[in-house]
Amino acid sequence: MRKEPHIHRLRRVAIGATVAGSLLLAGCGALRDDSGRPLTTLNPKGKQAQSIDDLVSPVFWVAGVVFVLVQVGVIYMVIRFRRRADDVDGVDEPVQTHGIPALEWAWTGLPLVVLVALGVLNAKTILDLEKTPDDAIDVEVYGQQWWWEYRYDVDGDDQPDIITANQMVIPAGRHIHLKIRSNDVIHSFWIPQLNGKMDSVPGRTNDWSIEADKPGLYQGTCTEFCGLSHALMRMEVKAVTADEFEAWKDEQLKPAVKPADGTLAAEGWDEFKTNCASCHQVNGMSYKFEKETDGAPDADYGDGQVSLTSGNAPNLTHLLSRNQFAGNLFALHTKNGEVNEAELGSWLRDPSAMKPMAADQFRGMPNLNLSQDQIDKLVAYLSTLK
Repeated sequence: MRKEPHIHRLRRVAIGATVAGSLLLAGCGALRDDSGRPLTTLNPKGKQAQSIDDLVSPVFWVAGVVFVLVQVGVIYMVIRFRRRADDVDGVDEPVQTHGIPALEWAWTGLPLVVLVALGVLNAKTILDLEKTPDDAIDVEVYGQQWWWEYRYDVDGDDQPDIITANQMVIPAGRHIHLKIRSNDVIHSFWIPQLNGKMDSVPGRTNDWSIEADKPGLYQGTCTEFCGLSHALMRMEVKAVTADEFEAWKDEQLKPAVKPADGTLAAEGWDEFKTNCASCHQVNGMSYKFEKETDGAPDADYGDGQVSLTSGNAPNLTHLLSRNQFAGNLFALHTKNGEVNEAELGSWLRDPSAMKPMAADQFRGMPNLNLSQDQIDKLVAYLSTLK
């Protein structure tokens, strides 16, 4: 049986590789508008993210062209100058030369020009990302194992007037200046559709910016390994209209409403004071907790007794104004818009069963060994925090 010529086999392989590569690139192109992948960097939804995308695109195409040219050259050389079966050593060999100055200048100079051009584009992008307009809204961002806290100074007195967790609310079309810090270990703040990542480092304040073009929900996650639940330390930015943002601020500034006496929620408040108030703050119900805002770590984190100071766990004043809890993992509302009592109850029953934590080392919520009666009362109280 006659074997297929070697050159024909190579052509078949080349054609197959070309088809497979084309399908792969087509799939990558479809990702740009795939809303089912909220953590893609290829679908920018804000000014800063668009600047990064404008840099990535030319770099990608330049690198792609170089890659294709190199691969085509290599394949051509392999096929054109391959050793044949009838070749004899020392016979019909090409003239041996050492160096071609013109070619060497070309493959040295051309990459230099390309790198300089890309360097200029990169520097311009970095400078653009660092610009902060005078009317920017300041938000302090604190990373903590394993959730995010956001603080808003509404009246300009350098003290946070609104403290919330997991979900950051911003007005669409406004520049948001973030002051990113950490209360324990290094984390990294990343909302890919709004900007790149910025580390959250203890003892340091890192300035960063985001801006959403349109109202919507933008997902993110911690991108610096920070312990057991690093992969479950998620975040969400909710962009709303200017009027909706002002209404949200007005609601957030209101204290929690005390439940009516004799109700299950009132009994839940009593349980909350006993079991939860040492870590969680509810404005208007417990004392006002103020943290330092100079970028230094909180003093409470120095002696290891993290969970014993109110304010070092998520502020729950308007818990149900958010979408998720526990590091933006579990839904606070059912599909019908009702309070998700099942998830809240499961969390209170055994937090570590739902999310890996190290509560014995004051990292995460401990199992308080609550009875079902206590859980029902607490869920009833938490359901009033709107």
